Amino acid sequence: MKKFLEKVVTGIITCSGFLTSLVILLIVVFLFSEGFGLFSQKTIEDGYALVVNKDNPVDELNSKQIKEIFDEDIKNWKEAGGKDVPVMLFRFDDMQKFFSEEELGANYENADKCINALVEKNPGIIAFVPKDYVTKDIAGKVLKDHKISGSEVFLGNEWFPTATPAAQFGFVPLILGTVWVTVFAILFALPFGMSVSIYMSEVASEKMRKILKPIIELLNGIPSVVYGFFGLIVIVPLLQDVFGLPVGESGLAGAIILAIMALPTIITVSQDAMLNCPRTMREASLALGATKWQTIYKVVMPYSISGITSAVVLGIGRAFGETMAVLMVTGNAAIIPLSITDPLRTIPATIAAELGEAPAGGPHYQSLFLLGIVLFFITLIINSSVEYISSKNK
Repeated sequence: MKKFLEKVVTGIITCSGFLTSLVILLIVVFLFSEGFGLFSQKTIEDGYALVVNKDNPVDELNSKQIKEIFDEDIKNWKEAGGKDVPVMLFRFDDMQKFFSEEELGANYENADKCINALVEKNPGIIAFVPKDYVTKDIAGKVLKDHKISGSEVFLGNEWFPTATPAAQFGFVPLILGTVWVTVFAILFALPFGMSVSIYMSEVASEKMRKILKPIIELLNGIPSVVYGFFGLIVIVPLLQDVFGLPVGESGLAGAIILAIMALPTIITVSQDAMLNCPRTMREASLALGATKWQTIYKVVMPYSISGITSAVVLGIGRAFGETMAVLMVTGNAAIIPLSITDPLRTIPATIAAELGEAPAGGPHYQSLFLLGIVLFFITLIINSSVEYISSKNK
């Protein structure tokens, strides 16, 4: 009977492990299939076309050029490789500005002819119209469309996934914002975390250690939204007054909040690593005439460097993946930060803020999954680093 129960328990554990591994694998497969689907999407919004005059030598525009033209940053075709002709913008919503209801028809049945005539008459026109109104005998020409490329995504410096006619999926501002706020968070957290961990492991009495350790570990249990609310009410107005900022929501506010959130991890792991230093090594150092602080600096910390490094990397992982607190205090500006006091946006905050509004299966939806893949690889690298560092000097 005992052997039978052991086999049953072993089978249950084996099945649980198999199912867990299978679920994780399916999640990863789903994440990759959705994310990489972005590269099969076209640059121009689905169901629409860009039409220019037949005499216009431009046959194709990239997404950045299209956006600059429709934002009127490019006002002459010469800037896009065409003739020295002013750009004339035309959207389908502008039909009633150019044509009367009689010309268009009650149900827009003459819209294709009107568009055709307008394109033929204006040499500098670029018309953003539904494909249904682009006939085969159109007087102009339809610009070639191309699929979204990896360079436009991973090297693009603008994130505007709802822009028309061509959405912008540049990841650079989001990746830089994530790295920027995380680096400063660790720079803030590391000195305080190491100081507290040294105090608790080498200086504090056993009674004080028993009081402080539960309090520090309790900080890990506070929801991130509470940290975000604290940052929004206290830290943001304080930074706005101290630095004279127009808006207090900034990368600096996010870095301070993330530093506070990373402190418990850094302190706990570092303290445990230092406490594992053999007592004989401490006593030998003191017996040779070293002071207590020399012993800490030259004996305890070198012995515990593997655990301390792991603590730092785990703190970085906590900061990289944080969502709600960063979303509340960083200003959510998808721009490349030039200063730590600039507003910025991180990858987790972008996914949390936009996934609910992105149409399922569309380019915006897929780009957010691709951001998840980027975050997945960053986290994988961080976790692999922890395993390597922890096992190196085991």
